[in-house]
Amino acid sequence: MSKSRGGLHPLAGVLLLIVAGLAPPCAAEAPSSFRTTPLQASPNPEGAATPLPTLIGEADRSNPQIQAAFRAWKAATQVSSQVSAPSDPQLTVQQFAVGSPRPFAGFSNSDFAYLGLGVSQDLPYPGKLHLRGEIARQDAAAARERYEAVRRSVIEQLETAYLQLAYELQEIRILRQDGKLLEQVARIAEARYRVGQGNQQDVLRAQLERTKLLRDEAMYHQEHYSLQARLRQLLNRTSGEPDVFPEPLTESPLKYTLDELLTKARIANPDLRQQEAIVGRQSLQVELARKDFYPDFNLQYMWQHTAGQFRDYYVLTFGVHLPVYRHRRQEPELAQAAEELNRSRRDYEARLQQAYFETRDQYWQAETSAQILRMYREGLIPQAAAAFKAGLAAYQAHRQDFESLLNSFLDVLRLDEEYWHALLDHETALARLEQLTGVSLLRPR
Repeated sequence: MSKSRGGLHPLAGVLLLIVAGLAPPCAAEAPSSFRTTPLQASPNPEGAATPLPTLIGEADRSNPQIQAAFRAWKAATQVSSQVSAPSDPQLTVQQFAVGSPRPFAGFSNSDFAYLGLGVSQDLPYPGKLHLRGEIARQDAAAARERYEAVRRSVIEQLETAYLQLAYELQEIRILRQDGKLLEQVARIAEARYRVGQGNQQDVLRAQLERTKLLRDEAMYHQEHYSLQARLRQLLNRTSGEPDVFPEPLTESPLKYTLDELLTKARIANPDLRQQEAIVGRQSLQVELARKDFYPDFNLQYMWQHTAGQFRDYYVLTFGVHLPVYRHRRQEPELAQAAEELNRSRRDYEARLQQAYFETRDQYWQAETSAQILRMYREGLIPQAAAAFKAGLAAYQAHRQDFESLLNSFLDVLRLDEEYWHALLDHETALARLEQLTGVSLLRPR
């Protein structure tokens, strides 16, 4: 097999018991037909296949990670109007008594006693409120890209599990088909043994290989159950909802060059766009820290009323918050903002290089897998199938030993499995490229 696996599913024990009870037939039976191309994928007969776009839409609506990131973005969009709004005006009521602490003492006989009504407003230095609003908008933009990054990550996990599930079901189909073929070969060996032209060791070897195929099928079944659980988690489905049955694996063409994908990664990668928003935010934070060196203001107006025989007073007050001690706070704040800006720029460069590396890596993996698939389809599998077919005829004519025939059969089985594993690698690489670049690469299934 092409990969190692863990413990056996309980179904394996049942399958092994079935093998143990197989009785060899009395007459030789030649295999009815044999393929010269990779075994073609077909929808799972156990249920209707669900297209991948349908599952992606369900994940958008139901996945809790996507919904949480979406709500965080929506919440962040409400901050800008809050921080850019001026402070509320303050209403003041004053009562000034003369000659006695009693309220309104001297109000009717002294022009110093009065009842005052005023309003005051704090006025930040021009541009500060606007900068705070712009910083909040950059935070909202970063939250928007975090949401998109989470969404693409979940969709990539969904696509990978979906493709893996399609691969597992195809492997089960291969093992079942080749198991039937191996059973027919075992019948030929048994027939030869009965007429004295073979030996019992050949029969036992054929049954042992058949047992291995059943064991591997059981392992694939176990992985199938694990993938179904993973898909339920990503789709937020309950245990009572139906399983997912994928459409067959098909090769999706890679229609973009590496340079085009690198450009799209730089423009549309959500991690990079989020870091760009952070760089913009930190740049505005530096500008705001510089403006905090400038004073804020206060404007107050008051009307003071005395008795009717006296004239009213009108008081306008303009105050300035002197930044005498502000340098102790603002200079470190400006230095901190500048360092944060430099750090965010370096983070952007690091993420850009990481995105470029992953895009190149996945591109060449997809290209290499496509070349391997073409070699398997056009050369290795047809040649191995022809060799097995010729060997089977030679074995029936007593011109080839059973060990050589069995090895040629195992070569065909191994190449078929490797073909589908290469196809899985190809489609998985395209799914990762979709997450990195934002372009649609997987063929609709």
